[in-house]
Amino acid sequence: MTDIEGDKEDINRDNTEPPKTTHASGIGLALGGGVARGFAHIGVLNVLDRHGIKPSIITGTSIGAIVGACYLAGKLRTFEDWACSLNRMRILSYLDFHSRSASMIGGKRLRRVLDANFKDMLIEDLPHPFIAIAADLSTGHEVWLRKGNIVEAITASYALPGVFPPVDRNHRILVDGALVNPVPVAPAQAMGARMTIAVDLNADIIGKAVKPGNRFQTVAGFDLFDENDVPMSARKRFTSALTEKIFGRQSNSPSLFGVMVSALNIVQDRITRSRLAGDPPDIHIKPKIGDIGMLEFEKAEELIARGEEAAVRALPKIKDAMQVLLPPTPNDPKA
Repeated sequence: MTDIEGDKEDINRDNTEPPKTTHASGIGLALGGGVARGFAHIGVLNVLDRHGIKPSIITGTSIGAIVGACYLAGKLRTFEDWACSLNRMRILSYLDFHSRSASMIGGKRLRRVLDANFKDMLIEDLPHPFIAIAADLSTGHEVWLRKGNIVEAITASYALPGVFPPVDRNHRILVDGALVNPVPVAPAQAMGARMTIAVDLNADIIGKAVKPGNRFQTVAGFDLFDENDVPMSARKRFTSALTEKIFGRQSNSPSLFGVMVSALNIVQDRITRSRLAGDPPDIHIKPKIGDIGMLEFEKAEELIARGEEAAVRALPKIKDAMQVLLPPTPNDPKA
């Protein structure tokens, strides 16, 4: 039976050398939620991996749960290639719109992509502890998913209310964990991490670029056909009164979906500040991605690059923290 645990209320280039000492395990990595901005997690993990910094515990919320599971399953490169292949046309092809249900998007097409990559893999099959964070829709409790089917766990973790359907798991109705813990540091600490690194995707909310005279520029909209890669012949496939009302917008007003996502951004930022004040990480990585919308999945390469830049900036502090919190092991000749 699936076990659900934890009801809990400008550096642009990586020029440094990887560490040559061997440190004890115990690094906990908390990957935050942020929809498309989660591609920045890939860049962070790439830098850590190049420098021999190996997390032994990973916790993730929403997109952070997806990236964390891919990393531990040895599928991060596959996920990165898929992310970088996305354009507006491919993104739309994954959206199965519903007009009469608990969500606007059915999520079955995305679920098929996850199933194809993880098949029937269990969280217990991963080489290190992994926790996906979800929220109980009935009670508001924070739920830690640390056993059972990986796809089911990460699907629950990104089930944004109104957008994706809730997940019924172990007699609970679960939704996006960003509603209760956008950057899950506390679970990593509770699982025994001696040092925690948090990657916060919403810390740069004030850094959004604003075009002069357009006060709606900061609202994260999702214009259906604002990209050249959606040919006119294909637009009818996705156009309906429902999708136009939800995603379309005029130049002087945000879209309905843009308002929803921007409101989520505010909620995540405020909850994150509160949670991290009570459970601060040892290292707080904050990619500068506030000018990229939470739905701009086609900007994966740029987001990955900015994640790498943020990780490179944090490397000196990470290495200093490792010396204090993770002293060299006895097997290290320099110990």
